[in-house]
Amino acid sequence: MGYMPRLGSLLGLRTSADRRRGRRWEASRGLRILVIDDSRTVVKILSRMLSQNEFEPIGAGDAEEGLQLARQSPPDLIFLDIILPGMNGFAALRRLRQHPATADIPIIMISGDEQSMAKMVLDRLGSDDFMKKPFGRAEVFTRIERLVRDGRLPQRRKPSAFDPQAI
Repeated sequence: MGYMPRLGSLLGLRTSADRRRGRRWEASRGLRILVIDDSRTVVKILSRMLSQNEFEPIGAGDAEEGLQLARQSPPDLIFLDIILPGMNGFAALRRLRQHPATADIPIIMISGDEQSMAKMVLDRLGSDDFMKKPFGRAEVFTRIERLVRDGRLPQRRKPSAFDPQAI
């Protein structure tokens, strides 16, 4: 087994086919998700994916702006890039974990740097998960699904046949 498939299995990643066959653990609609990344392209792509699944994405271009947004109005989930201008993602993660308003928010670290990925896998520093760039839609929602399954995010309620709002 190669390096990436082995790492994927250690992190509990599933393939797209596995996701389609198994039980779906969808997160509640309307969750506020903060994306902190200095790449406008990454923020835009991730925000579009999240919006299409009825989440409310919020973008920040650096750690300082992201910390301010998270403290003012705590999101339900944070995607945090490791390599950022000024304060890096590891320092931002420590500050988020130390502040009472943001200490329990699930955080998924993201990076395209292999060394950051290795460091992240080794010590995790209090993040809930890690996602390597470039990433696809299936990987993003597999990560969110895992947080729902683990009880870190609320599960999407399926309307019952007797639910008047379902009509």
